[in-house]
Amino acid sequence: MKRFNLSLMASLTLFAMLLAACGGAPAAAPTTAPAAATEAPPAVGETKITIWHQWDGTYLDAIAAAFKDYEASHPGVTIDLSKPDDVNNALQVAVPAGEGPDIIGWANDQIGQSALNGNIVALDDYGITQDFLKSTYEPAAVNGVVWQDKIWGLPESQEGIALIYNKDMVAEADLPTSLDDLLTKAEAFRTANPDKAYVCNQGFGGSDAYHVAPIYFGFGVPTYVDDAGKAYINTPEMLKGGEYLVSLSKVSFTENTYDICKAALAEGKTAMWWTGPWAVAGVETDKVNYGILPMGKPFVGIKTLLLTKNAVDRGNAEVALDIMKYFTSAEVQKKIALVNKTIPAATAAVQDPEIQALSTLAGFGSALNSGVPMANTPYASAQWTPVGDASVAIWNGSQPPQEALDAAQKAVEDAIAQMK
Repeated sequence: MKRFNLSLMASLTLFAMLLAACGGAPAAAPTTAPAAATEAPPAVGETKITIWHQWDGTYLDAIAAAFKDYEASHPGVTIDLSKPDDVNNALQVAVPAGEGPDIIGWANDQIGQSALNGNIVALDDYGITQDFLKSTYEPAAVNGVVWQDKIWGLPESQEGIALIYNKDMVAEADLPTSLDDLLTKAEAFRTANPDKAYVCNQGFGGSDAYHVAPIYFGFGVPTYVDDAGKAYINTPEMLKGGEYLVSLSKVSFTENTYDICKAALAEGKTAMWWTGPWAVAGVETDKVNYGILPMGKPFVGIKTLLLTKNAVDRGNAEVALDIMKYFTSAEVQKKIALVNKTIPAATAAVQDPEIQALSTLAGFGSALNSGVPMANTPYASAQWTPVGDASVAIWNGSQPPQEALDAAQKAVEDAIAQMK
């Protein structure tokens, strides 16, 4: 696995020196990158595809093996995996120089800005259709790769939160079936256990729009900010979520953090921890007899493969897209999920009996099926702090829900206005 070639590293170094000297931000990448062909194209059947990615550690092993399998079945195709330290800055230099990747493995929330910068191309012109997406991938994954009515990537895996509950504290027959039922059971649990809390969530009392999203979205908020820059922060649905937080705060811990929630679940001080699959290893280490319960509508982060302008300029688009379809297929993602315990984006993989037999993958897969995809619009950056701060004010009672949400709506709208 190698990173950049020397010429690109030199370009990046020069870029960093110039940026430091000027003390300013780099100019936006041009919308049309010049052609990369400074040397003869590869002979027919001999194609090198470069993938820039974010995979790391042992997680990368199963992924690299999948690409090796593709190479073995496609003689003449070589796949080079590279992990830049700063993808955004690297792309600004590499793509215009024709030295960027053919494929980018990245989160879906990078789609809008990458498309505006001209770094990636829509897949609609290369045979990828909405029908193909909807028949192949999970709903949130499909919605997460569509921006401005065009398809910009293929989803490989998903991530979001659900309730990890202690089976020794909550019988399956007594599990909550809705947000309202969760609140009712939380109130009854607190009455019976004044020093405990039914559910712990690091978003409770913290400026964390991500971890409280299942509540807001569960009450019907479509998203915080949409593609057009419209904010949905002071809507009636958002207000219902805010009022719910007020009620839940009265029967919860005063402080909720990742570490507090983890310890509380292990020690029997909370029955449920509202968190993601990244916490499962720690829960198993703590020897908690756990299950996974979907609740509300979580924010769903989607890992995707994106086709670059450089791939088109090099004549590599057809091969690159074939690799993207192969890697995001149910067969390949099932193999990777069984090793890495990731949640596949391919519906057939999620529904596969071997995946369903693993309670963690089945539980989180079910939770994400009804989730809201992480916004891929460039306006999404405006949502986090205002929604997080409003949720803190609602939770600690420093502002009534409507007042806090009105202030957040204005903050988001002001930020978006500066982006347009």
